[in-house]
Amino acid sequence: MRGLDEAAYSRLMLFVREIALAVEAVYGPERTYLYSLGSQQGNAHLHWHIAALPPGVPYPEQQFDALMTENGVLTLSPEQVASMAARLREAVMARGVLKPG
Repeated sequence: MRGLDEAAYSRLMLFVREIALAVEAVYGPERTYLYSLGSQQGNAHLHWHIAALPPGVPYPEQQFDALMTENGVLTLSPEQVASMAARLREAVMARGVLKPG
């Protein structure tokens, strides 16, 4: 983030927000976590994670607990992944975040 000026950082955060709102529109999560992890030693680039928490997760199992892979990850077929990607792509396009092409 150090390499971004304020205007570029603001544009990036607005973009991340729009994608997160599209995720919420498609999946209806209880809440959505936005986070960025990394270090200059092993991950010296900027990226964001958008993690949707499914409805009904008990409060003690939310927050960082919900993001830990040892607590489970979704196992999806290629067809399920493709369907989810198509639905999310539609929602992103509907928000006007990306242009076709």
